[in-house]
Amino acid sequence: MKAKPFSISCLVIIPLTILVLTVLLWQKPDEDYPQWLPQVQSITLFSQTTLQLPKWYEILSKEIQSKHLKIGLVNIDGTFKIQEGSLAKIEVIKFQSVAKDSKWKDYFPEWINEENVKEQKCPEIPMPRFEDYNGINVVVAKIPCLEEEKGTKKMGYLDVLRLQINLVVANLLVKSNGMSYNGDENGQVYAVFVGSCSNPMIEIFRCEDLLWNEENSFSIYKPDLKRLKHKVLMPVGTCQVAPPLADPGQEVWKKYANEAKFREPKEAYVSVLHSSEDYVCGAISLGQSILHSGTSKDLILLADESITPKSLNALKLAGWQIRHIQRIKSTNAEKDAYNEYNYSKLRIWELIDYDKVIFLDSDLLVLKNLDQFFFYPQITAVENCRHLFNSGVLLIEPSKCTFETLMEKTLSIVSYNGGDQGFLNEVFRWWHRWPATVNFLKDFYNVTVGPKHYYPENTHALHYLGVKPWMCYKDYDCNWDIEEYQRFASDSAHKRWWKIYEEMPEELKPFCGLTREMEQRIIENREIAKKGNFSDGHWKIEVKDPRRRLML
Repeated sequence: MKAKPFSISCLVIIPLTILVLTVLLWQKPDEDYPQWLPQVQSITLFSQTTLQLPKWYEILSKEIQSKHLKIGLVNIDGTFKIQEGSLAKIEVIKFQSVAKDSKWKDYFPEWINEENVKEQKCPEIPMPRFEDYNGINVVVAKIPCLEEEKGTKKMGYLDVLRLQINLVVANLLVKSNGMSYNGDENGQVYAVFVGSCSNPMIEIFRCEDLLWNEENSFSIYKPDLKRLKHKVLMPVGTCQVAPPLADPGQEVWKKYANEAKFREPKEAYVSVLHSSEDYVCGAISLGQSILHSGTSKDLILLADESITPKSLNALKLAGWQIRHIQRIKSTNAEKDAYNEYNYSKLRIWELIDYDKVIFLDSDLLVLKNLDQFFFYPQITAVENCRHLFNSGVLLIEPSKCTFETLMEKTLSIVSYNGGDQGFLNEVFRWWHRWPATVNFLKDFYNVTVGPKHYYPENTHALHYLGVKPWMCYKDYDCNWDIEEYQRFASDSAHKRWWKIYEEMPEELKPFCGLTREMEQRIIENREIAKKGNFSDGHWKIEVKDPRRRLML
């Protein structure tokens, strides 16, 4: 019997099929990588051959309802090919990885020259040539897992690499999609993060935009491009102050500010009182100072059951809208410590009827209007030390799922100081830097301003560290009477707080009275300063504070 002739098409199809499957299946050994290609769906490459596709592709095919997906692969070795004109086109995104000796502190330094912000430059994080990748509507990326040591993440190369990959994905979605400054979109875009570390940075990709998640396998995000555009315009690190709205030369920011068609956002200032009434006076003076600045925003005060109805009425008179909360215990704080319930601050993320809020501790005064600073994205703050931000003034974007994420993380993340500041710095590694005057810390330890410790004239908000003004005599800052607290002493700042007190309605002033415990502590410290003959001489000042006479 004569054999049938071997088909010419078989000579082409069989080797090509073998080649395609070899490229698909051969990967560098990596325990994370195989998870991104579960066998869930097959499509026809040619009439005789089928190819398995990942589950995220199946989900997106139904979601997008398009036969022309253009997929970009970021930090993924190898790819799979699909016949031209078929369901998708695949492109490997090429970019140079950050240097192996990159350090987080290079991008988030302790000190920068805020007086000359135009000259302040950040180390560059390499990006792709975005003009080479137009029309991509799905970006698939693999994020490196961070090293961990005794529960504390190392701030090294992997941190920077993680930031780089998140920013590459974000920029691709915005720029290759051709999004204009006014937020117009050419189409829907998606980000897929694959592998055992498939959660992106929450600082860039919002949990509200999470479309699908399969733990230790992949997650799919459908980002809000307007918000994402806002994020990628920010400096890559705090080595540069976040660009102001109208800074000459910042054309991209001016164009974005003028043309971005966000709906009119709802914004508010917020503070929190919990556990005791020690800071009721501080919240009253804070509220009064915000109103005196001429704000157009709401004032929201979160208060737990420790605040009495009488105090709540006074706080309302001071300008606050009251919302009742249950306090949250700090998992790492010692019992009865000052920060035992500081995690109550996390409740600000529950204010989901607002687009953005600026949180302020109740030991602050607002000296200049802060409304312009609502323009920035979450999280924007002032540097505290090293790569850390101070949580006394924060811009955040309320979100129910972010609050739930934060509460979950309280069970595993160790705060370096046991309180909210240490915790938030662990969660939000990528943040944006306001000038120090937005939250001027009344701490003159490393500041050469002379013995009188004057605060800067351009201060927007003054943060009263150390003994609080309402817990001192009106006559002078009693931090001078405590040797280790003299770094916090400033008569000019003290006088500024008492100016707000004098302008309060008379019915609010009794809430700033001295308690017997406060009075006794002042007397004891004043006597120590006298015996020590402290050189500043404040202990010699004749005390005329009328609140003291009322105590006797």
